Amino acid sequence: MAADANTSWLNRPAAGLVLTPGASADRDHSTLVAIDEALADMPVLRLTLGTTSVPRAVAKIVEATTAFADELDVALDQLVIGGRSFGGRACSVAAAEGLGIGALMLLSYPLHPPGKPEKLRVEHFADISVPTMFISGEKDPFGKPAEFEEHVGSIAGPTVMHWVGGGHSPKGAQETAVVDLVRSSLVP
Repeated sequence: MAADANTSWLNRPAAGLVLTPGASADRDHSTLVAIDEALADMPVLRLTLGTTSVPRAVAKIVEATTAFADELDVALDQLVIGGRSFGGRACSVAAAEGLGIGALMLLSYPLHPPGKPEKLRVEHFADISVPTMFISGEKDPFGKPAEFEEHVGSIAGPTVMHWVGGGHSPKGAQETAVVDLVRSSLVP
């Protein structure tokens, strides 16, 4: 897994980014807003999922991403989708189920529920064929670096992993580090 944040992890430059929040948040989550503001020259669609059902969230992501591509007049594979925690998980399932996007960006991916490492959320990883970037806190109770190292290799597409200090919900310097990684990863 590469450690440098730059656009070389993408197959082609991104024409836009679709961002989704964690289960208890909406499109105005501070990290999503900060990313949107940092990508001033790139179209960003921030979604509120309004559900904790993965199938319902996936359906909403597929519909919104397809409409966003149409609005921008670009192919789906020119878009990057992703999000925080549950939102990123739902985006990864959408990609695994065949949504023809260009790449995934997963922030604080919930590899498993806190304290329940046996309840992994990785069964779909082998069906992900697009470039996938993970950005997580080193002390995230939803998945530690060694756990990710064990499971991310099952993703069929190329993967990049970035670790920032802190836990599951980025704040202050950790949030700034996440935003900087996203910007340097998407903007040439």
